Amino acid sequence: MKKIRWGVISSAKIGTEKVIPAMQQSETGEIMALASRNEETSKRVCENLGIPKAYGSYEELLADPEIDAIYNPLPNHLHVPWTIKAAKSGKHVLCEKPIALNADEASQLLEVQKDTGVLIVEAFMVRDNPQWHWVQEQVKCGEIGELRAIQSAFSYMNRDPQNIRNMPDIGGGGIYDIGCYPVFISRMVFGEEPLEVSALIEKDPDFQTDRLASGMMKFPSGQSSFICSTQLVPYQRVQIFGTKKRIEVEVPFNAPNQMPSRVFMDDGAANHGRFKLIEDLPVCDQYTKQAEAFENKILSNSIDHSPLQDAISNMRVIDALYKAGASQTWEKV
Repeated sequence: MKKIRWGVISSAKIGTEKVIPAMQQSETGEIMALASRNEETSKRVCENLGIPKAYGSYEELLADPEIDAIYNPLPNHLHVPWTIKAAKSGKHVLCEKPIALNADEASQLLEVQKDTGVLIVEAFMVRDNPQWHWVQEQVKCGEIGELRAIQSAFSYMNRDPQNIRNMPDIGGGGIYDIGCYPVFISRMVFGEEPLEVSALIEKDPDFQTDRLASGMMKFPSGQSSFICSTQLVPYQRVQIFGTKKRIEVEVPFNAPNQMPSRVFMDDGAANHGRFKLIEDLPVCDQYTKQAEAFENKILSNSIDHSPLQDAISNMRVIDALYKAGASQTWEKV
């Protein structure tokens, strides 16, 4: 069976610790090469992860004719330029979120995709996680009644000045890093785009990145609100409210790969908080699922513009949230 041959640009932690090991479990792809700015680093990472080819520059990797697709986990400000270079080298690209720093940047990728014919997808692994498929099925079949509201929380503690998430000039900050997830899942579950947004944003006085943000999105069918923070106790949860029932997703974003993902459904009949339904979904690695979905699009020649159009729509909401945080008024998307 033909497999998609991957190259990875960057030895970023998210890639070496989470994504690459998961992608290596795919039955339809294989990691063939990794490139770093430092050749010794590249060789060390490749040796540790069992990757055949180590390159000391991204350009060398993109020139390799044996590579079909690129995984791009570079810092946020490098997502667009290196995705463009990879696409123009004839490589399909799976690019980490956020795919760009604004919607205009993301739109450049759509033009490049039209010119090159390659597949470009933003790496929102939750898209391919069975727990979110389960949630969407319950909403679509009317199990919770009419979907009216979503509440999300996502936080962690990071005060490291050397961490890219704390560097505003390269796309650091909480909304870019984790606030993008509540935006994405809200759009996915509602199945529509928000009309306008509001936001309250607090900046770190030293880093000047958004360290705490509260956002609200007004959809045609309801509302979605969230908090995200890079300087709070680590936590994540999503609540989905219908007119009949409520769904709670226990670990909505960094879903475990060593135990079942757990979702709850409750009709509110009891006020002591005990759930009517607890659903344990099969153990899986959402990064493996993401890679396989990407690979299958290529292998089945199912390449279209919808993934990038979705990425651009997500960036439009993020743009509006930052604008609303600055203006302290509701902003249209």
